[in-house]
Amino acid sequence: MTNPYIPPPPPAVRPAPGWARKRYVMPALALALFLGAGIGAGGGDGEKTTDAKPAAAAPAPTQTVTATATATVTRTPEAAPAPTVTVTKTVTATRTVTAEPAAGGGSDDSSGAGTVYYGNCTEARAAGAAPIHRGEPGYASHLDRDGDGVACDA
Repeated sequence: MTNPYIPPPPPAVRPAPGWARKRYVMPALALALFLGAGIGAGGGDGEKTTDAKPAAAAPAPTQTVTATATATVTRTPEAAPAPTVTVTKTVTATRTVTAEPAAGGGSDDSSGAGTVYYGNCTEARAAGAAPIHRGEPGYASHLDRDGDGVACDA
């Protein structure tokens, strides 16, 4: 049996948590700040002013600060080259052949080869005819850009 006349033990004392201490310390610091500012700035009317000249300033040591900056260069890997794509274009050259008149015509073309027409210089180059000079089969003014008498020269 327990003795009813013995008091229970007192509870263990725990320290207050951090927020509880801040609740008292922060307002006390703020009050001290305002009181200090009030004392330093107050009372210009009742105080005596002295006309004493300030003491000559003594030379103070000069401080030199040197800052060194270091740059780090990071290289990024270069991208791999894109795959090469080859496009093949088929060019068709059109050759028009005209027949000579059967009864002794007055044709200047004695070869009888006919005329060759190229729509553009790509067709002439594909046929292996470029450059084409004025008077040769296949020459046309639309193929001679600079008008010098040589078509598809550039």
